Amino acid sequence: MLLTTGTRCLPHLPFALPDVGEDEIAEVVESLRSGWLTTGPKTKRFEAQFAEFVGDGAEAVAVNSATAGLHLALEALGVSVGDEVIVPTFTFTATAEVVRYLGADPVFVDLDPATLNLAPDAVARAVTPRTRAIIPVHIAGLACDMAALAAIAGSIPIVEDAAHALPCTHAGRLIGGLSSSAVVFSFYATKTVAAGEGGMIVTRDHRLAERCRRMRLHGIDRDAFDRYRSDRPAWFYEVVAPGYKYNMTDLAASLGIHQLRKVRAMQARRAEIAAQYDLAFGELPVDLPPHSATGDEHSWHLYILRLLPGARVDRDAFITEMADRGVGTSVHFIPLHMHPYWRDTYALTDGQFPNASAAYRTVVSLPIYSRMTDADVRRVIASVLEILGGEGGSA
Repeated sequence: MLLTTGTRCLPHLPFALPDVGEDEIAEVVESLRSGWLTTGPKTKRFEAQFAEFVGDGAEAVAVNSATAGLHLALEALGVSVGDEVIVPTFTFTATAEVVRYLGADPVFVDLDPATLNLAPDAVARAVTPRTRAIIPVHIAGLACDMAALAAIAGSIPIVEDAAHALPCTHAGRLIGGLSSSAVVFSFYATKTVAAGEGGMIVTRDHRLAERCRRMRLHGIDRDAFDRYRSDRPAWFYEVVAPGYKYNMTDLAASLGIHQLRKVRAMQARRAEIAAQYDLAFGELPVDLPPHSATGDEHSWHLYILRLLPGARVDRDAFITEMADRGVGTSVHFIPLHMHPYWRDTYALTDGQFPNASAAYRTVVSLPIYSRMTDADVRRVIASVLEILGGEGGSA
């Protein structure tokens, strides 16, 4: 779509685009020509490379989505009917819905207004004898205060929703390399490593990893790849549990292999864009996104502005005016307590989550991805300055 601005015709600038190059394309073509399309050698290779990337003895289990990974991790931990799992209200619905898959109940907690991550003190208040797990979400690629959460959790398992968090660090250690029971990454098309769809469970608990491997493919005790690549009869297998269909394909893994190789360079470009935004918007009536602590990395999966009361327009009008200029934006997130299913099932109100409710009315996510050109970045900046820097603004 072309947008006419005066005498210029500008293409629509999407909110997000994956950074896919010739290496990814060649790897996918090789897989197509090999005849092996489902879980096979490329998936095995991606798992091995991901485990090496995280390091410290991690095991990596590839699945077809981060949602599937969270579900498998909770199932492997024994979460079931009557249990409670603490989750943030400020997240995508997948974080909570996997709890319901197992018949357990999510217990929603408010966010820390400084970081948009779940508030450790709210987590501490939510713990009960029924608490079976805690799921922190590293919003936008800024690590949660994992040290505080670990102290609160004690023996309660932590399963990190790291859909935004590749690569980011907490206290100098890569997310995926901490002491949590499991960490789940996403390779959805908009993520910092994009395989179209897919996810990775990372754990140092071998029994948990083995359970996830078995349950990701129907509860079968043998890998399909091992059965079908053998040059000797290997048809026999046993179903040892009622599993799921959550395996990653080799086509997705082919993308992931090369995306992982580029992840540091792509993160560096995202950080450059974030720095340009920070510099340009510092005098506007907005709160800029929080940064990682000194010495730590932010993945910059998202760049979230929060409009202040002095802004010339409110958040919804800002989104419309950005669209009028051909620039895509998004909102992260509509808190779960505002969605009909969660609100009505658990009798949730805005007043229970004042910080998330207030943040929702002001947050807007700007484009930030490694395929953006310098001209794209300047266009976003110019659009924001036009909208917020006029009368009623402070720049």
